[in-house]
Amino acid sequence: MLDWASQFSILLFLDSNSYRQPNSIYECMLAVEALSFVSGSLQELQQLHDKEKDWIFGHICYDHKNSLEKKLSSLHQATIGFPELNFFQPKVVCYIVAGKRSLVIESIGTSPEDIYEQILSTQPVSEELPEVSFHEKTSKDHYLNTIGQLRNHIEEGDCYEINYCTERFCENVSLSPLATFKKLNTISPAPFAAYYRLEGQYLMCASPERYLQKAGDKLISQPIKGTAKRSADRVEDERIKNELQQSIKERAENVMIVDLTRNDLSKVCEVGSVSVDELFGIYSYPQVHQMISTVSGKMRRNVPFTDAIGHSFPMGSMTGAPKIKVMQLIDRYETSRRELFSGTVGYITPNGDFDFNVIIRSLFYNAGTKYLSYSTGGAITYDSIPEMEWEEMRLKAAALEQVFR
Repeated sequence: MLDWASQFSILLFLDSNSYRQPNSIYECMLAVEALSFVSGSLQELQQLHDKEKDWIFGHICYDHKNSLEKKLSSLHQATIGFPELNFFQPKVVCYIVAGKRSLVIESIGTSPEDIYEQILSTQPVSEELPEVSFHEKTSKDHYLNTIGQLRNHIEEGDCYEINYCTERFCENVSLSPLATFKKLNTISPAPFAAYYRLEGQYLMCASPERYLQKAGDKLISQPIKGTAKRSADRVEDERIKNELQQSIKERAENVMIVDLTRNDLSKVCEVGSVSVDELFGIYSYPQVHQMISTVSGKMRRNVPFTDAIGHSFPMGSMTGAPKIKVMQLIDRYETSRRELFSGTVGYITPNGDFDFNVIIRSLFYNAGTKYLSYSTGGAITYDSIPEMEWEEMRLKAAALEQVFR
């Protein structure tokens, strides 16, 4: 199905990789071609959905924060080139409902039967990937020094947690984005994986994190804060997992973002309906254990669904708190524009439900300029030890670099 879709200049593939979470709805989804586009604001997105009452897929870049809050700006130049916000009404949607074994195809212009036959007759393409050496935008010494400066901001009361990220990149790289995604999705299968093409810009994503889901009148957010490496030794792996679960530092980071998420959801939810369904849950993935909490609320009636996005974007797990101040500090101290990194991709159903991920553990590629990059980072608090933060950041990058070895 994905090989068949690669012929189109716009497509979004979402894969749960068979992770069975309480709120899972689809095993995988694919949308290709565009009947119409929105590339402006959340209000325009709402208008498109109100008019068409159809499937809509797309993305929001982290830098859309500047449109949501006048005090914010982005200091660095874009390199990949995804528009700030872009959604499309697809001609073809394919999906498998979680726990089912049948493929559903909805289409306009071509019959589902014809599309199914085209998919079955498509020959998989296997392409070798180049060896790639990524270059640092931020040296280790600069990184460690910056964490010291951020701790000073915390000590002075400017903020109490800030997500600090750095970019690694490679220029003049020729590669197959689809082959790259396939290998990444094999090395690091994740519940919110995504392969996205928008003309010459590509996202290859192995995200473990849900940003925001709407199911009926229920909103669900599942912020991640807390990461630990896996071990091949079962006893040692269990010890690491328990250590993460009991870590006072990781719990403090997690609960700060849970409080921020509760505050964000309360802006569009009924009074008293916002609750923490799970606190400090530990979930295991091929490379890492993650501490994940689940926050939910009942959305108020007659509130546009895009308001839930507008009041919570960017997600607190990728900013810190207080939100506006730390986003100002992020632009000041980071050396790259985030663009689609720490933004989101996802879908909206015809009845106005939606599900969006957090774009982390991802590769970004511009086929025109042949620029390949990824970004990683973590939450900095006053208790952060710079060297350990560096090691955690490199741990998160391991699967991304392994793709090209």
